[in-house]
Amino acid sequence: MVIARALATGVDSGVWVAPEMPDWAVPAAFAILIAVYALIVFELVHRALAAAVGGIAAVVTLHYIGNGPDLGTVVTWIDEETIGLLIGMMIIVDILGRTGLFEWAAVQAYALSGGSIWRLTFILCTITAVFSAFLDNVTTILLIVPVTIQIAKVLNLEPVPLIIAEVMFSNIGGAATQIGDPPNIIIGAQLNSQALSDNAILADQGLAFIDFIIHVGPAVIIAMAPSFWLLSKIESEGLSGERHRNLDLLRLRYNIKDAELLKKSGFILMLVILAFFAHSSFPHPMFTVATIALGGAVLMLLVTSPHHVEEQLEAVEWTTIIFFAGLFIMIHGLEYMGLIDAIATGISDTISQASEKNRLMVAVLLLLWVSAIASAFIDNIPYTATMVPVVIELASDPELNLALGPLAWALALGACLGGNGTIIGASANVVAAGLAEESGNDISFNRFFKTGFPIMILSVALATVYCVVRYAIDWPSEMIKWGIIIGMMIASLSLLPMIYGSGASEGAHYEAE
Repeated sequence: MVIARALATGVDSGVWVAPEMPDWAVPAAFAILIAVYALIVFELVHRALAAAVGGIAAVVTLHYIGNGPDLGTVVTWIDEETIGLLIGMMIIVDILGRTGLFEWAAVQAYALSGGSIWRLTFILCTITAVFSAFLDNVTTILLIVPVTIQIAKVLNLEPVPLIIAEVMFSNIGGAATQIGDPPNIIIGAQLNSQALSDNAILADQGLAFIDFIIHVGPAVIIAMAPSFWLLSKIESEGLSGERHRNLDLLRLRYNIKDAELLKKSGFILMLVILAFFAHSSFPHPMFTVATIALGGAVLMLLVTSPHHVEEQLEAVEWTTIIFFAGLFIMIHGLEYMGLIDAIATGISDTISQASEKNRLMVAVLLLLWVSAIASAFIDNIPYTATMVPVVIELASDPELNLALGPLAWALALGACLGGNGTIIGASANVVAAGLAEESGNDISFNRFFKTGFPIMILSVALATVYCVVRYAIDWPSEMIKWGIIIGMMIASLSLLPMIYGSGASEGAHYEAE
């Protein structure tokens, strides 16, 4: 009997089972979350320390409630995929930086801009959005932000507006594909045909790689031009005017420093990028973005500096790693306390109360906006991981009669676009802030919020229109529906050249070398 009871509670099996939560657990979880945000927003302590305090508070509360988790269990709450990807790519980027590649790329981007700061911003953000769609946005930020910092140094610019702009379009562009943003990776992995094969209701509704491009891609295209326009207005002071430098002198001064190192490290980077593309087509527990990045980093160290690795290992942004570790521990602790379940229950109850005719529209709107707001204030990776089972439950309920696809796309758009809301809403935001801080340019919570939250609201509002048109309205003809969607996409694309050419004219200034 004693053994059976021990196994039932997970003590002897090595698996921790959360105790039954009292009524005050959810309010306590909200209190911890708000307290940590207060520390970050008012910059009372460093955000890495604030996240660590939040993680400790959540674990201590669980121990106070009852049988709390041991250290081994707490460590498993840290997402090894995110941490492994960050460490591997930080090492790779540091080695590439020693070749002079980033300085060279900065000069090329400046040459294309013709000296206009706004056109330079547009070029960098477009590159970031495209790369984020076909890599993941954390990797893209790790590659593009060092280039941006070099450009800012060359042109005597404040780099923070440029970096924030790139983060915005990293999250927007990353939403377009399954591999572009961590929430999409989670959704694609748990809602594909293989993962749903045991679910009799949903077995034939599984999502494929191409489905993300077909269903989420149009919303991303629709959001691009309006987001650029709003960015030009909010950041008009920092992203307007011109900087003119002697291009020939810049090319001489900022050339490739070590061509041999560039060949070796560049070849390995290409292998890593190809592996990123391939990993979604060849699912295997060992073939993940983390193992690819770490494997690439080890291979690059072996090829470029097998006897001296200290400097490269020092390039890892340990404050960023600590922030993520603390954040993951805190969010998982609050999840066990019932915080995210309370959100999910509220969504499910509201949907069930809607009339059958409006149920899909209510479900899509709730998932989209709750996910956006929650992802802005709770890191979108653990939030998405918790919400996917909720989506499965909603789609599996025969009384609700909801298709899986629209629910999944609403969750994906809300989580990815909502990540722009605050500096800790998405992994790419935190990584960019860490790189900026390392270069002596701190991005505060409020500074990021000033730009990120309005752009998040605008992009989610446009995604709402798209989702309602495509999924929630019963059109008399498919031609009408697709006419509206294609018209919105064409309108957004046609505005891009005009926005590229106009820029932010107010407060413009001219500076020559």
